[in-house]
Amino acid sequence: MRADVDNLMRGPLGDWLTAQAGMRAAAKAKAASRWTWGAALLLPALAFLWFGPAWSGELRFFITAGALVALGAWGYQPIAEAKRAIKVGINSAIAESLGIAYEHDVEPGAEFESAQRYGLVPSHDRSAFEDRWFGTLEGRDFQLYEAHLEERRGSGKNQRWVTVFRGVIIRMAFGRSIRSTTLLQRAGKHRKWLGLGGTKDSVSFGGHRLDFVDQVHPAFDAVFALFCDDQVEARVLAHPSYVEHLLKVEAAFGAEELRALFAGGAVIIVAEGKDMFESGTMNPEEDRLRAEETAGQIAALTGLALALNQTARGRAMGAASPGATAVPRALHGEESGVAAAPRPAGGFGRKGL
Repeated sequence: MRADVDNLMRGPLGDWLTAQAGMRAAAKAKAASRWTWGAALLLPALAFLWFGPAWSGELRFFITAGALVALGAWGYQPIAEAKRAIKVGINSAIAESLGIAYEHDVEPGAEFESAQRYGLVPSHDRSAFEDRWFGTLEGRDFQLYEAHLEERRGSGKNQRWVTVFRGVIIRMAFGRSIRSTTLLQRAGKHRKWLGLGGTKDSVSFGGHRLDFVDQVHPAFDAVFALFCDDQVEARVLAHPSYVEHLLKVEAAFGAEELRALFAGGAVIIVAEGKDMFESGTMNPEEDRLRAEETAGQIAALTGLALALNQTARGRAMGAASPGATAVPRALHGEESGVAAAPRPAGGFGRKGL
């Protein structure tokens, strides 16, 4: 299932975006006016600061930098508000066309707590969340939102905020009961001391021990490491079909790395990468491109939902959604529902997973 952006742009969404031309122009004009008048007032004050009575050179620098940052932010505010309005309009239209919902503001749920507990996201000192998509895709309840995590580093006057994570948090219901807890990480995340001897035999999170699941395919081990408290169920959950779809989601979101946790009847996915779903810009010529990018990301998530739907295994996406393209078979030999993601040389194979 993929949003028909062409149809949306020819319909109410396109009409609404055309009507926002005045709002965009007004925001640009207001920003320019604020910067102009702000500079006119600020420059004499800065001149007095630098050429007036003796001031500490370091103090001059910090006051000047702070004043310029404040002026920039104050002037940019109308543009930021306009971009947010455009983004909310585009994303809401895409969501409505797919029968799901979109909200700009987010309160993280238990899935984020689980992501923190099992190391899917790094430790941090402050967090911000936005762009929540939620509803049902191919029979699977889901929600997705962006997270921006920062850590305070340095000391004294050298303190600064550093981004340690930016990406999406996804929770999707699984198509079968899950008794165990299974962690899927990229290979190399949990290595033995000094990296000697390969992956750790087990890892512990808040007293919960997960043992390394030794796969029989070197191609899998070259990309992923699997830890679980139930070796048998781990091999079922890390099925090649699911792994293919996880990689497809990773590619669609332009993520640098994806990791997942299977627990409590759901899969929690963390895809680390760029700032996403920024459909709103001040350039109307970019509206369609941004909408297409967002539609592609939600389509990849739909493919994952179909793969997780145990009652519809083997069903091709072409039969599930009008306009979907034919796709190659998944690694397990069934039709997976979306185009297969790039796989390691030799594939993951079929046996042992």
